[in-house]
Amino acid sequence: MQRFFLTLSLLGTFSFCDAQKTITTANSDSSILITRDPRLDELVDRQKQVNLEKQSMPGYRVQIYFGGNRPKASEVKLDFNSRFPDIPAYLTYQQPNFKVRVGDFRNRYEAQKLLKQLEGKYPTTFVVPDEVKLPSLR
Repeated sequence: MQRFFLTLSLLGTFSFCDAQKTITTANSDSSILITRDPRLDELVDRQKQVNLEKQSMPGYRVQIYFGGNRPKASEVKLDFNSRFPDIPAYLTYQQPNFKVRVGDFRNRYEAQKLLKQLEGKYPTTFVVPDEVKLPSLR
C-alpha cells in the first residue's frame, strides 16, 4: 500500500514538473544547452538585491561588556572609543542584557590579537562570532 502511494506521488511530481515553463538557451555552435525554470532568474535577482542591502559578512568581534546596566555599557563603549579610536565599537541590546562588542574581523586570529591588547583593561573579554561590516575597498 505504501509503495502504491509513493508511486502515485512520484507520478504526480513528474507531471507537475512537465507542466512548468522552461527556458532553453544554446550557444551558436550548440556546445551548451541549458534548460531552466524562469523562476530561477527571479530568485537570483532577489538574492543579488539582498546581498546589496545586507553589507555584512560572518566574522568575529571581541565582547568587552555584557550586563543589564545600560549606563555602564555606554561608559565602557565610550572608554574603549577614547583608548582605541580607530576600532569601531557597537552597543547592542538583547533582552535583558546590553553587549559592547568591538572590531570587525574576518577571522578569529585577528580578533585574538586585539583580545591580547585588551587583557587587564576590561574584566570579561572574549572573542565571539558575529555579523561584521564588509571591509572597505581602498
